Amino acid sequence: MSEGLSTARLVPRLLLLVALMFGFGFALVPIYDLMCQAFGINGKPSGEVYQGDQVVDEQRQVRVQFLATNSVEMVWEFRPKADEVTVHPGATTEMLFVAYNPTDKPMTAQAIPSVAPSKAAAYFHKTECFCFTQQVLQPGERIEMPVRFIVDRDLPADVRHLTLAYTLFDITARKPPVPVAGR
Repeated sequence: MSEGLSTARLVPRLLLLVALMFGFGFALVPIYDLMCQAFGINGKPSGEVYQGDQVVDEQRQVRVQFLATNSVEMVWEFRPKADEVTVHPGATTEMLFVAYNPTDKPMTAQAIPSVAPSKAAAYFHKTECFCFTQQVLQPGERIEMPVRFIVDRDLPADVRHLTLAYTLFDITARKPPVPVAGR
C-alpha cells in the first residue's frame, strides 16, 4: 500500500516538473534576446538610439565591409552598392543596398542585421536602416534602400575592420503585401 501512496504523490510532482521545464523553454528565447540587446552580444547591436556628440576622429580609419545574403526561400536579388567603405569614427556614413523582386507577385521581406566582430556590435550605430521596417516590392520592382550609420569613437583600438551583414527573409506568408496601384 505504501507503493501506491508514493506513486500518487510522485505523479503530480513529475507533472509539475514537466510544466515548469516547458515554461522555462519558452522563456529562454525572450531572455536570450534581452541579453543580446543589453550587451550587444552575438552580433546584435544594442537597441539604443545613438546620442553621440558627433565629433569625428580624423586620425583613425575603420574599414566597414557589407554582406548581403538571402535566406533559403528568398528569391530576390539583394546586394550592397559597394563591398566596403573606409570611415572615420564619429562620422555619419550612408550605404545603399539594392533589392529586386524578379517574381510575378508582390512580396514582403525583412532584413536581419549582424555585426562582426561581436565585440564591436555595441559601437556600431544605425541611425536609419531598411532593416527597421518590412520591405514590400511589387513584381519586377527594384529599389535602393539606405542604411546610415556611425562607428563610435570608443570602438576598441584593436578593431580596424567591421562587417555589417544582412540576411533577407521572405515573410510574405506571415504578412501578405497589399498591391499598390500605379507603383
